[in-house]
Amino acid sequence: MVITDTLQIDQYYQALLDRDSSYNGIFFVGVKTTGIFCIATCSARKPKKENVVFYPTVKPAMDDGFRPCKVCKPTEHAHQPPSHVLKALELIKQQPKQKVNDQQLRENDLSPETLRRWFNTHYGMTFQAYQRMFRINTALEELKKGVSSTTTAYENGYESLSGFGYTYKKLLGTSPAQAKEMGVITIDRLTTPLGPMFACATADGLCLLEFTDRKMLETEFEDLQKRLKSRIIIGENPHIKQVKSELAEYFEGTRKAFNIKLDTPGTDFQQKVWEALLSISYGETASYSEQAKRLGDPKAVRAVASANGFNRVAIVIPCHRVIGSDGSLTGYAGGLERKKWLLQHELSFVPKQEGTLL
Repeated sequence: MVITDTLQIDQYYQALLDRDSSYNGIFFVGVKTTGIFCIATCSARKPKKENVVFYPTVKPAMDDGFRPCKVCKPTEHAHQPPSHVLKALELIKQQPKQKVNDQQLRENDLSPETLRRWFNTHYGMTFQAYQRMFRINTALEELKKGVSSTTTAYENGYESLSGFGYTYKKLLGTSPAQAKEMGVITIDRLTTPLGPMFACATADGLCLLEFTDRKMLETEFEDLQKRLKSRIIIGENPHIKQVKSELAEYFEGTRKAFNIKLDTPGTDFQQKVWEALLSISYGETASYSEQAKRLGDPKAVRAVASANGFNRVAIVIPCHRVIGSDGSLTGYAGGLERKKWLLQHELSFVPKQEGTLL
């Protein structure tokens, strides 16, 4: 299905010129002069407007004969890490206590240099640094269970107790002896049809779910660590595994409500606003003023909007279902196109009489 709305085409073409990452997964652009299709952030030379056609998904672009661009690799980068990254991540998960060195990567037909560039771009660290943090997370979990520092160090591939202690303190800021008192927020990257997201979870539940290109994300991480008195480290825990599974079902259209436990620090008023968001049913919308009335204070519209903006758990706590009083789409940290996509996605899986048409 080709996108024909002229206003939408203008908007998408500008996003293409701006290389706006919030549009990755929102559209795919076919270039008539080359026969290829790209995502919004493609670094190749931009085509003229009269030489492009926009699609909402990959399939119709390929059905019309366009080939994936070799520069931006739209079938890989719009939704998930490329195959070589997935293969490297699987190597880590297969042996979480052991270091995967460059020689092992090459033996598995993986380029250490290519992995280093990808991890620097998407995680802000090298593949080896990512590995070290993953291994420290594994070690920390063992220390919390009462395993000795010596046993933990050697079982996690460290050649000396001092080397383990140095790396542990450098990454976590404390010594292994203080592990039981230390709070931990586990972070992992996941993929969605709208682009990659970061999921953070404590032992008590999911505390953050944001698109990786969200503005001020680093500030959110810092604030979360202060509020929970914990450190963020790379890894995976049961809550992150659960939200990955539930999100996949949501995007497939088979899940309309999330069961994942939440651990969302905030003021009493913010907690009430977020609880009110959870009461907006799948496929429905509510205005800020309606939300204020639900909370018993019709005049608190701005306060409700502000608390909405402090929601760190996108999609699961559905702030995308809140719209303006006139029915317009307003403020969404993930980008208004993503908000529009999410609402249309939900409406497509409920009977028309149940949903509120936009």
